[in-house]
Amino acid sequence: MKTLARNRGQWVLLTFMLLWIGLLFVLPHLKLFYLSFVSRRGGEFTLANYLYFFHSPLYRKIFVRTAVFSTLVTLLTLVISFPVAFIITKVAGKHLKAMLLLAIILPYWVSELIQAFTWMVFFRETGVLSYLLRAIGLTHHNIEFLYHDSTIAVGLVYTSLLFMTIPIINSLDTLDDSLIEAAYDLGGNFWSTLREIIIPHAAPGMMVGSIMVFMLNLGNYVTVTLLGGKNSLWFTEIIYNQFIIRFNQNKGSAFSVILLTFSVLFVWIVLKITKQDLSEAM
Repeated sequence: MKTLARNRGQWVLLTFMLLWIGLLFVLPHLKLFYLSFVSRRGGEFTLANYLYFFHSPLYRKIFVRTAVFSTLVTLLTLVISFPVAFIITKVAGKHLKAMLLLAIILPYWVSELIQAFTWMVFFRETGVLSYLLRAIGLTHHNIEFLYHDSTIAVGLVYTSLLFMTIPIINSLDTLDDSLIEAAYDLGGNFWSTLREIIIPHAAPGMMVGSIMVFMLNLGNYVTVTLLGGKNSLWFTEIIYNQFIIRFNQNKGSAFSVILLTFSVLFVWIVLKITKQDLSEAM
């Protein structure tokens, strides 16, 4: 009887999970895919929505910029997150580890919109950074730091840091400290130990974190739009304009499918190049 009740409970949970995935993920994407191949006016099958993207140098340029910028920000986030994760798992004591984890997690208790507004207050012409520079005498007038690529990069790294750091922490937590000690006993230095032991062991976590951060950056809209303004030139803004401003769901759907297809192919190629197994990493 207990086994029967347990199996019944598992089937109920599985049913709810499949309904959740089907209603909120599968069906919307199928609708998106369908609309991308339908004419806006006549409703007939067409490839014009996709051809419009490939025939537009501006849209292609914005798409390439979004992909390259997302990749660079992902790499920058990885460079920042890896030392933080290593310090938390292998250097910091119990209490310091808890404080560092709290410092990483705490900012994500507020929404991305509030985080973006906070950076706007910091970088704006009359904001905190401009005031500090004038206070210490480095400049005698206000400086506008908003609406630059560097500002967008700061915002994206900040909103992505947690999603890169936690997977790396999970990987490094399983690394036996005795392996590091043995490497030093055998004559290795910090860099050789890092290259031969620490990084290979943390590679699955680095890959998972990089995939999540890349996806988040590629599809980001709020942070990029608020911190970059009209200079953001982000592909999600083009999709937003097609759906909300021009009321062209068909063209917006085609652009969304293009972005989704690229992100999946990019992740698949990276996994093949790095010879990582995503199922094992997850």
